[in-house]
Amino acid sequence: MQLFFLATVALFLALSTVTAQQLPDTTFTWTPDPPAYAPGSGPLILVDAAHHNFHTADNRFRPFAILAERDGFRVASNDQPFTAKSLQGVGILVIANAVSAENERQWTVPSYPAFTTAEIAAVRAWVEQGGALLLIADHMPFGGAAQDLAAVFGFHFTNGFAYSDPAHPGPDVFRAGEGLVAEHPIATPLHGDIIDSVRTFTGQAFLADERATPLLRFPEGSVVLLPDTAWQFNELTTRLDASGWLQGATREFGQGRVAVFGEAAMFTSQLAGPQQFRVGFTSPDAPDNPQFILNVLRWLAQTH
Repeated sequence: MQLFFLATVALFLALSTVTAQQLPDTTFTWTPDPPAYAPGSGPLILVDAAHHNFHTADNRFRPFAILAERDGFRVASNDQPFTAKSLQGVGILVIANAVSAENERQWTVPSYPAFTTAEIAAVRAWVEQGGALLLIADHMPFGGAAQDLAAVFGFHFTNGFAYSDPAHPGPDVFRAGEGLVAEHPIATPLHGDIIDSVRTFTGQAFLADERATPLLRFPEGSVVLLPDTAWQFNELTTRLDASGWLQGATREFGQGRVAVFGEAAMFTSQLAGPQQFRVGFTSPDAPDNPQFILNVLRWLAQTH
């Protein structure tokens, strides 16, 4: 426990600075070959920006938007509450790290809901009628902010920090057959590249009911830490055994589809900290992440 405490203190000192200095990196050259759709002809992806989101299409999720556009998807930003009208004509709704106004700059407990009950009902009905939802909720406070929305689809978020190797906390790698469920159609699509590994960059772990299909599963010995303040850990911090818990999963819901992930940086490309090291799909240790992202979007769009 002492080694873990010292390691997490060191991680906090590094990442508390990184969190405040995350910038989008749009210099990547990765392009799908071939793209799923002709330019501008694919489904409309609506990226949420109406709920104090840490990741939006015009900022930290800009690389995600560029990658999707290169695959032929159309991308727009949402600045409205979720209603049947605001979701009309949308192919895929992307919600990445929404948070309440109370927690936008105060990353302490409690983490208040980011969505109203009416919005949750609207999103649920929209998916049930054929919509596709990509819900991404990172470490505290984002997991707590999206708990109510996730729950209506059978996913049970935690409001903490997940580590597969508590003695050496940091990015996690899910390899085919070792955390990455190789049989999943996102990992092994009928058309497109097979995914060998996926790298994530410190998020939450969650549970799902039996109707969900696991995609990224934590190994034995993984933990979730539940601090009162983000990135601040000590020997009294609540610690849960997260062996077998998930950081990615999907399910079909009515006529629609849902993909849920507990980490956001894997879906974009960022320059982090004063030294601007690469985090996300341009990380040198994440060669399959761009294709994985497109496989997720294509599965949601039911193109494979």
